Amino acid sequence: MSDALKHECGIAQIRLLKPLEYYKEKYGSAFYGVNKMYLMMEKQHNRGQDGAGFASIKLDTKPGERYISRVRSIAQQPIQDIFAQINERINKEFTEHPEYANDVELQKKNIPYIGEVLLGHVRYGTFGKNSVESVHPFLRQNNWMHRNLIVAGNFNMTNVNELFDGLVNLGQHPKEKADTITIMEKIGHFLDDAVSKAYKKLKKEGYSKSECSPLIAERLNVAKILKRASKNWDGGYAMAGLLGHGDSFVLRDPAGIRPAYYYKDDEVVVVASERPVIQTVFNVDFDDVKELEPGHAIITKKSGDVSIHKIIEPLERKACSFERIYFSRGSDAEIYQERKELGKLLMPKVLEAIDNDTKNTVFSFIPNTAETSFFGMVETVEDYLNQKKTQAILDGKGGLSAETVTDILSERPRIEKIAIKDVKLRTFITEDSSRDDLVAHVYDVTYGVIKPTDNLVIIDDSIVRGTTLKKSIIKMMDRLNPKKIVVVSSAPQIRYPDCYGIDMARLEDLIAFRAMLDLLEENNKYHMVQEVYNKCKAQVELEDKDVRNFVKDLYAEFTDEEISNKIAELICDDTVNAEVQTIFQSVDNLHKACPKNLGDWYFTGNYPTSGGNRVVNKAFINFFEGNKERAY
Repeated sequence: MSDALKHECGIAQIRLLKPLEYYKEKYGSAFYGVNKMYLMMEKQHNRGQDGAGFASIKLDTKPGERYISRVRSIAQQPIQDIFAQINERINKEFTEHPEYANDVELQKKNIPYIGEVLLGHVRYGTFGKNSVESVHPFLRQNNWMHRNLIVAGNFNMTNVNELFDGLVNLGQHPKEKADTITIMEKIGHFLDDAVSKAYKKLKKEGYSKSECSPLIAERLNVAKILKRASKNWDGGYAMAGLLGHGDSFVLRDPAGIRPAYYYKDDEVVVVASERPVIQTVFNVDFDDVKELEPGHAIITKKSGDVSIHKIIEPLERKACSFERIYFSRGSDAEIYQERKELGKLLMPKVLEAIDNDTKNTVFSFIPNTAETSFFGMVETVEDYLNQKKTQAILDGKGGLSAETVTDILSERPRIEKIAIKDVKLRTFITEDSSRDDLVAHVYDVTYGVIKPTDNLVIIDDSIVRGTTLKKSIIKMMDRLNPKKIVVVSSAPQIRYPDCYGIDMARLEDLIAFRAMLDLLEENNKYHMVQEVYNKCKAQVELEDKDVRNFVKDLYAEFTDEEISNKIAELICDDTVNAEVQTIFQSVDNLHKACPKNLGDWYFTGNYPTSGGNRVVNKAFINFFEGNKERAY
C-alpha cells in the first residue's frame, strides 16, 4: 500500500493441555509454549509494529508463589525486545541455579514466564499514543486468584462514552476512558460479581473458605460473564482474556468484523487473528484451523475442557474486506486466491484504458502488498493475449509462415518491477517542506524500460489519502516519460471513515471525499454540504439505531467514474506530463472476489453496527466545523 495505513493489532493465545513435563520430554523444553508464542507473534508482526505484549499464567501454584507474568515493549522491534527480556531472565536463572536445568517443577516454581496459559499481542498506535501503558495485555489485579483478569484484543468500540457512563452508574471509578480499560472493567465487574455469588453459595453449602477456591474455579460460568459484560458493546472485536486461576477465552463480535481462528488437539488450544499463523507454527493443515463464528467465544476451563458458546446473537456477517485486500498475510490459501481474483476482475477496465494495446504497455505494481493482485491481473492479460494469438493463427487459415507464427506467439505481457520501496519513512521531522521531500523519495523507479510510446499500468491494493501517489509515485513514474500512467486500485474508492480498528478517522483525509467536494463545487452543488451538515446536527441527540448516513447523498450526485477522474486530477500537479487515469475496483467485484468478507462500509457507507452511522455523522460535523478531533 502506498499510503501509510495502520491496523490496530493481532492476538495470539495458547493453552497447553498437558503438564509442562510432557513438553519437556517430547519437545525438549518446558518453555514449549513460550517458544510457540514467540513464533505466533512474529508471524503476525504485519498487524502491529509499534508495541507488543506477552502474559502467562501458571496453573496450580501454591499461595505465595508468583503465577502471573507480563512484559510489554514499545522498542523499535518490540517482539524481539520482549523475548530478549524473557530469554535474559531465563538464562540468568539457569546460570545462577544449575539445578533447575532438568527439573520442570523447580522451573515452574522459580522462573517467570513459563506457564500453561499464554497471551500475546501486537499493535499499532492508531490513536497517536504509544506509551508502554497503552500496550496490551492489560492486567486487572486482585488477591483473589479468580478475580485477576488479563485482557488483550483486536478491537475498537464505537460507543466507549456510553460504556464508560455505564461503569460509573455501577459505582465504579475508571481511571481512564480508553476502550480497553472500559472493556476490561466491564468484564471485571461481572467476574467479581460471579466469584462473590459462587463464594456465598459454597459457604451456604458448608464448605470452608479454603475449600471454596478450587470449587469457584470449577463453577465459574465464563460464558455467562461474557454475555452480561458484552450486552451493550458496539464495535468490531476479537477479545482475548485470561483469568488468574487458569480459565481463558476469546470472544468475536457478532458481525464478524475482526477475524479470529482456532485450532485444538490433545496438546494445545490455539487462537490467533490469522489462519496461516497457526498452520505454520503448529504445522497443521488448512482444514484443521477453524474460524471462530461471529458472536461466539471459545472458552477453555482450567480443567482443560474446551467449548464454543454463543455469547451474542450474530448479526448479518460483515467481516472486514480490508483484511483480505491488505492487512492479513497473503499466505492464507483463501486470501491468496481472493487477491489474485481482485486483480483479474480489474482487467476489462484496464484493457479499455489502454485501448487493448498490450504491446505498448508495461504492467507493474506498488510493492509489496499489491503483488498478488498483480499476478491475477497479469494472468488475465496472458489469457487475453492467448485468445488474440489463437485468433490470429486461425485467421491465417494455414497460410502463415513459420516466422509469422513465431512472431505471433512471441507476444507476451511486458512485466517490470518499476516502483521500488527505498525506505520506511519515519515522519520524525514535523516541518511540512522537509516531510514532503522525504515522502517524495520513499519510492525509486527502474529506468530504461519505458518508451515514450508506452502506457504504464501500475496496481496498488488501495488508495486512501493519495498523498504518496501525488508526492512520490506519480512524479517518479512520470520521470520515465510514459505516454500514459494508469493507476489501478484493487479496492473500491474509500469514501467513509472506519471505526472498528483501522486508522481512517477523518473524512477530509480521504481522497475520494475531497474529489467529491471538488465536483460539488464545480457543478454548483456545494450548498448540499451545508444541507447535509444540518441533517447531521439534527441527529446528534438521536439513539444510534435512528441515525442515518446522509453523507451518502453527496456521493450519489456523481458516478464512480466521475469521482475516479477527479481523483486522477488530484494526484497530479502541473509538473506531470503524462496523461494519468485511475481505475478502482467495483463494490460488486469486491464481493465476487471476497464472498465471505462482505464488510464494505469503507466503500459504501453501509456500517455493520448502528454505532457506525453515528461515527460518520460525527466525522462530517467535525469536517464542516474544522474540528480535527477523531470521530470516535
